Amino acid sequence: MNKKGHVLNAVLLALGLGVVLSVSPTSDLTMATAQGAGATIAELFLPVVLGALFPDVDTAFGRHRKTLHNLPVLAVFLVYPIYFGNLHYVWVGVATHYLLDVVGSKRGIALFYPLSPQEYDLPTGVATSSKWANPVTLVVSAVELAALALVHYYVVALDTGLQQAATMFGL
Repeated sequence: MNKKGHVLNAVLLALGLGVVLSVSPTSDLTMATAQGAGATIAELFLPVVLGALFPDVDTAFGRHRKTLHNLPVLAVFLVYPIYFGNLHYVWVGVATHYLLDVVGSKRGIALFYPLSPQEYDLPTGVATSSKWANPVTLVVSAVELAALALVHYYVVALDTGLQQAATMFGL
């Protein structure tokens, strides 16, 4: 996917995730809830967008869709907040960048690089210059947001600290 697609994806996810984290599906919408959602969106916006753009830094060095488009890099962003207490939600941007590249583009990404240069994709991918690039981005973003909402409401709250979540799952 192109940079515009990743920015669109990240903006939609920051907005949607801010609402998911702030609004309970069983409560009434009030002005206080809306203000809380606005504050959460503001808090999430920069980390999610930066995370979504970060993997494409590998266009300046290394091998694009390999050097920074892999599971070891995602693991670093998942673990980083445990040790340093910051960069929360950057992993959401990185993970959704990967998903958009796997599902939305013809080329895919090398998930297991540097162990394997094999690139993985799905047949749903389109050329980044295609007229279908933005519609695919919107569909992928909606599916990602729905999945995040399901996890947040029914599995583990996404605003739970990683250490607390690990304890909940006996890790």
